[in-house]
Order: sequence, then structure tokens, then C-alpha cells
Amino acid sequence: MTRVTRRIGLSLGADLCWPQFYEDILGELDPVVRVGTNEVRFEVERITIEPFDLGQHVKYDIVLDRLTPWYHTSREWIKKAVVLDDLYVLNDPFTLQAMQKHTSYVAMMRLGVPVPRTYLLPPKEYDPTDDLHVTLERYAQMFDLRTIGDDLGYPLFLKPYDGGAWVGVTRIDDADQLQAAYDASGTRIMHLQKAVDPFDLFVRCLAVGPQVNVIRYDPDAPIHDRYKVDFEFVDATDYRQLVDLTLTINAFFGWDFNSCEALRKDGVFHPIDFANANPDSQVTSLHFHIPWLVKALMRWSLFCAATDRPMRHDLEWREFFAVAKGIDDYGERLAALGRLAHTRFETERFEAFCADNLANLDEAAYEYFGTERAKEIIRWKVRAVFPEHEVDQFTEHFWGLIQFWRRTERDRLDTAS
Repeated sequence: MTRVTRRIGLSLGADLCWPQFYEDILGELDPVVRVGTNEVRFEVERITIEPFDLGQHVKYDIVLDRLTPWYHTSREWIKKAVVLDDLYVLNDPFTLQAMQKHTSYVAMMRLGVPVPRTYLLPPKEYDPTDDLHVTLERYAQMFDLRTIGDDLGYPLFLKPYDGGAWVGVTRIDDADQLQAAYDASGTRIMHLQKAVDPFDLFVRCLAVGPQVNVIRYDPDAPIHDRYKVDFEFVDATDYRQLVDLTLTINAFFGWDFNSCEALRKDGVFHPIDFANANPDSQVTSLHFHIPWLVKALMRWSLFCAATDRPMRHDLEWREFFAVAKGIDDYGERLAALGRLAHTRFETERFEAFCADNLANLDEAAYEYFGTERAKEIIRWKVRAVFPEHEVDQFTEHFWGLIQFWRRTERDRLDTAS
């Protein structure tokens, strides 16, 4: 056997909790995995921000990136490393930059996914430039916003075409509200989207590689209570369709770590927000669900590093288009797209890798999330988010939810054994 060390880089911003959970559990496990004739160990390092030579090679085999959507110096460093060194990155930095909500809607529409009808609106205002006036005078067409609203039908949502975190999102119930919200949108390019109304279930599907966690979601709740602790709220058919939908989106765009919001109306899930690469990852939002996320990130990153998983430079969208064009029934089409997505993610190989090399991860995580060390990290994150007088209250709140996860996890592990 040849001894090999694979290096995992963490590109981080304000993240406090999950990286420390990840590093602590990995350090305790210190796994040695076998891939072919290689005996593989792992090193983890947090990536710093500094000037870089465009021709400088990187020392990492994989980077788990949480920074580039907000910090462009790191984004350009990662893009350089992908081109120069074939660095594997969670997520593809090129599609992450280019495929905002607008393009992701259009792509899924072409695949026959029931995305609600959506208009793109020119901005209400413009930043002044030398040629702005002549361009608008020659080519900008006057339009009747109320006619567009009537065409879509109320209620509607007005939201930035490239936005996130519910910033700038307004529910519109009539033409007067629509005009007022558009007038207040400033220089943003906006989407006007038909609401899925009424709906009977709102879910957010959190995915890492081929692993998907379907979570009931309430966007109207405070941020610490949006991800619900609920069980058996979808049946097996709904679950399979949500997994296939989420993995199709992620495989199509080259996203290993993403979430998909969908609403169920008349038995059909309509995705409304699914360009969320680098989704919620903090204990103060995920609470009960964060151990799942930490384990999923660990399994997928170790698999990608150990197997030297290649970064795709060509996403080969034609494969998805061909599948979608050839099947009329939506359920059958989605299942076929899901099979293609599983092939892209090498699901069978991944599951075998985890069974052979990471069988003790569940027990290690179960023990770790009962330690004072884990509680201390929760307090760090709570202190960064909540006012001082609420730190004790919310530390105990999130700690209690994680202990509830440990009870359910113990039941699951005992049943499985």
C-alpha cells in the first residue's frame, strides 16, 4: 500500500460552529481509508486571504468553499485553482457566479419542472452612465406593470432576480401593492413570480453530494425557528420526487452543497428558490439538523478527496435536455433525471466508500454532540448572533434541540444494529 495524505481546505467567512464541529470530529476519528492501492489520511486547513501569484499551484486536493459568494478575492483564487490545478471545489465557482436564480429558473423550466410563471422586469431606476440616456431613449420600451400583474394573476411575489436570504422579497396581493413595491425596488432587476397559493406544505431540501435531508420549513418564523423538527410529513413518493428534484438541480449546475425550496399544491411540488449554493449552515438556524449537515459534509469531502474526484469542466447539459425531451410524464421524467444525477454523483460508489471506511462516524458524532466542547461552540455562535441578555437562553435552547437529535439518533442506531 502507498501512504497518501489528502489535504482539505476550508474557505470560510463568518462561519463559527460547523467548521469547528467538522474539525473536532475528524480529528477524533483520524480515519485511514483505502482506495485502490492507496492508504489515505487527511489534513484539514483553513484557507487564508492574501495576494496570490496566478501561476502558483495550490496544495489542496479539495476545497469546501463557504466564502466566494460574498468575497470575490477568494472566488478568483478558487477559479484560478480550478483552471490551473483541477482543484475539486464544493461548489463549482463558475456556475455559482453565473447561474443566479434567473438562469436556474429557465434551466429547470426547460427540463419540464413546474417552476411558477415568472417575468423579469427592467429596473425602476438606473445608476447614471455616459451612454445610459441614449440607450434607454432608443431601445427601452414603456410597459404597463398592471397588465403584467393581471396576466400572471394575484397573489404574486416581487423579488430580486439574483437575490438571497429573502432580502427584497415582497408579497403582492393587488395592482396598487405591485406598483408601490416596484417603485421602491430602486436599481435592482426584479422577478415578478406567480405565487404558489394555496399550498399545503413548504419544504427546504438540504443536499450535500448525493445526500438529501428534506426539512419542513416556515419562512415566516424567526430565523432560529424556520427549520422545523418534524417527522413523516411526506410519504415515500413525495420524498423520492424531492430527492430527484434536488439532485437534478445540483448535478445540472455542478453544485455539491445546495438547498431547494419547494411548495406542494394539489399534490405537486413547485420549486421556488433553488440557487442556494452555500445554504444555511449555522447551529442558530439549523439546530436539530446541524449534526446531519456536519456528517454529510464530512462523508462527501472525504470521499471526494480520497478518490481524487475530478472537477467537471463541462457540465454536459445536453444529457439532461435529452432525458427531459424524451419522457412526457412528469413523474417518470423526474425519476430519469434523478438517475442521471445519481450517476453524476457516483452514489453507489460513495455509499460503498462510506460503508467500508466511515462506519463509525455516526457513533463518533453521537458522542461528540453530547460533550461540553460542542456546547461551548454553540455558545460562541449564539454570542455572535444574539444580544448578550439572550445568550444563556438560546444556548440552552439550541443545546436542548441537539440533545433531542441525540435521542432520536440513538433510537435510529440501535434499530439499525
